[in-house]
Amino acid sequence: MKTLGYYNGRCGEIEEMTVPMNDRSCYFGDGVYDAELCRNYHIFALDEHINRFYSSASLLDIKLPLTKDEMKELLNSLVHKLDTGNLFIYYQATRGTAMREHVFPDSPVNLWVTMVPEDVVDGSEPIRMITTEDTRYFHCNIKTLNLLPNVMAAEAAKRAGCQEAVFIRPGNRVTECAHSNVHILKDGILKTAPTDNLILPGIARAHLLAACRALGIGVDETPFTKEELFAADEVLVTNSSSLCRHAGMIDGVPVGCKDPGHYNALRSYLLDEYMTETE
Repeated sequence: MKTLGYYNGRCGEIEEMTVPMNDRSCYFGDGVYDAELCRNYHIFALDEHINRFYSSASLLDIKLPLTKDEMKELLNSLVHKLDTGNLFIYYQATRGTAMREHVFPDSPVNLWVTMVPEDVVDGSEPIRMITTEDTRYFHCNIKTLNLLPNVMAAEAAKRAGCQEAVFIRPGNRVTECAHSNVHILKDGILKTAPTDNLILPGIARAHLLAACRALGIGVDETPFTKEELFAADEVLVTNSSSLCRHAGMIDGVPVGCKDPGHYNALRSYLLDEYMTETE
């Protein structure tokens, strides 16, 4: 198979798959998701992603139909149906299928999985970004399907010829990006937003902090501002599909790219970790 779609036990090429109109994702975005890379049929950081998936579901009182071990077994079996083992894996759980009503239905949870070919990005080329007001709600720590502000921000970035959008809260606090965590390097110290309810606790973020500890780079997990973002030696962007990249332009203004030593040490460490764990 070139691509894979899975829905409650049914499986086929993505374009051949259908879902019921009454799936609560269609009306309410009532569900949670997670995603990660796979290389050589080895899913990277699977335990960490599964733990976050189940935590997100628990926070929304969504009772998943499989145990964690059963979910991992399912994903590991599905990857072997694909023609290539280098994949982007996405999965979500929705609260079920029922006629439209806001309260929870008495119906089983729906489980989706999609898999498409994708290779890791090596992070060597700087990206361009824009800033935008963070208009999201106060449960950003839960990986829910409610992503409309992220979609609008990502589209604004695309129209501006950029690859990411950085969210700014009142008081000029930087939170995260449309589909990434964002961090800065200043004077050899990595500064990253704390894992409160305004950011998603990224798996790639956690690996970045572990890389800092391994390389002797200090970490400051406190909020930072838009002004600090523009004054940073490096602006780092992490997510599960590209691991670690850095920005060279924000809002049309050159930024970062002043500490290639620390950036390339972190980028190489994370890329080597990924390659080693997916051999």
